[in-house]
Parts: sequence; structure tokens; C-alpha cells
Amino acid sequence: MIKVAAIQMASGPQVQANLMEASRLVKEAADKGAQLVTLPETFAIMGLRDQDRVALTETYGSGKIQDTLSRLAKKHKVWIVGGTIPLASDKPERPYASSLLFNDQGECVARYDKMHLFDVMLDDEIEVYAESDTNLAGKTPVVVDTPFGRLGLTVCYDVRFPELYRCLASQGAQVMVVPSAFTDVTGKAHWEVLLRARAIENLAYVIAPAQGGYHVNGRTTYGHSMIIDYWGRICATLQKGSGIAMAELDLVELERTRRHFPVLSHRCSPDVEMI
Repeated sequence: MIKVAAIQMASGPQVQANLMEASRLVKEAADKGAQLVTLPETFAIMGLRDQDRVALTETYGSGKIQDTLSRLAKKHKVWIVGGTIPLASDKPERPYASSLLFNDQGECVARYDKMHLFDVMLDDEIEVYAESDTNLAGKTPVVVDTPFGRLGLTVCYDVRFPELYRCLASQGAQVMVVPSAFTDVTGKAHWEVLLRARAIENLAYVIAPAQGGYHVNGRTTYGHSMIIDYWGRICATLQKGSGIAMAELDLVELERTRRHFPVLSHRCSPDVEMI
């Protein structure tokens, strides 16, 4: 059995304050026995403007946010999925929104650049999001071997694209992580059902650490961080505010279920014409 934690935050525009809160929650999770700790999307900053995040862009392998994640992982002997941080691209005004995985020695062992960017209008131009204005989309799915099985990295809006998760499953992913900052509107409508669907259809654990609460920039995020098992059962959740949802993963039982219920091997071949 493997104990994992999904950290929930309500990050603001002050980076140091956010990093202090993340550090406190990582320590708390580690003290409770977590071996894998996951942080939400944009955990280090929810700026007053999107450009505030761009101003914090770091070079991959160097920077205050990455140094903090490395230090926390090594100090507490835990693996950490670092939500998302802005990493430099070849377009200075549009960094990647990157999720980084650190091992318990403080080494960054995987990087995933968010592939699907949230460009939507929710309420007649009152609540409008245009992530592609200040982010560059990634192009490559990422699955990595860990002590917690094969881990697939995704971010927030990705969860609406089942083909990405099927790609991860085809690469052997047993656990899928979804750091998020879902809006309150879309969260109430779709958050739980999307996460449970991705778990069920891929017979995989889903860990979804989220932003949850009111932010200084006027935005409200849905929260409800969740850990869901391969049968779609919610193992742990936290509705609002800062805190931790924790659960145990049983990869032996997951693989037994995959053998007895081999849905992943029952897919039609790509050359089958669907009517």
C-alpha cells in the first residue's frame, strides 16, 4: 500500500507566502506518512493579472520555485508533483505551464508541459479565460516509472480530453495526476464526473490536487481535491480551503482488476471503421 496526498490551496499574488504555505502542507503530508505529495496548478502564484505569472518565468533546472520543490522533496524524503510553474519557452511572453516531478533525493525526474490551454468564455464576456495569450502549449504526453507505479502527468483542462488519458494508459500509466485550478462554475458542473470517468475508462488511480477558494484577483476556484481509485470510487476529498486529502493506493489490486476486467485490451483496432 502506498500513501499519497493531494494538497489543496487558495494561492494569492505573493509568491513567498504561497511557497511558505506549500512548504507547511508538504511537511504535514509527510508527517502523516505520505510518500507522494501533489500540489495544485499555479500553486506558487495566482496573480492579479496573467502577466504576473509570466514575470516569474524560470529556466528549467534553475529558479526559486524549483529550488523550493527540490529542497522540500529531499528534506521530507517524499516525491513531489509540483503543480505547475512557468518555464521559459522560445517565446518570452508565453512560457510553458509545466508540471515537474521530483524524487525523494530532490532531483527533477520528469517534466510535463500542459498540452490543452483554457481559452473559454463562461459568462457573456464577464468571465473569460485565454491561457494561450500567456502560455505556450506542450506537445508530448509524459509517463514515468516511480516507486508508486507508472505515473502519468496531466494538468487541469487536459481532463476534458479522454484521448490523452487513453494515450497514457497505453503507455502503462497506473496513476494519473491532475493538478488543477478549476473555476467554480465548471467545477460544480463537471469536475467530479470528469475525474471519475478518466479513472474508470482507464482502470487507473487519479490524484487531483486543486486550488479551492476565493483568490485576491477576484476568482473563485472549485476545490474538491480528490483521490479516485481505478473503479471510480472517491477515496478522499477536501471541499474548500487549504488542506490535504490522503489515501492509499493498492497497485496489486489494480493489476488484478485489470487482468480480470481487461477493458484496455478490448479496444477496437485503429483500422476498424466506426459507424
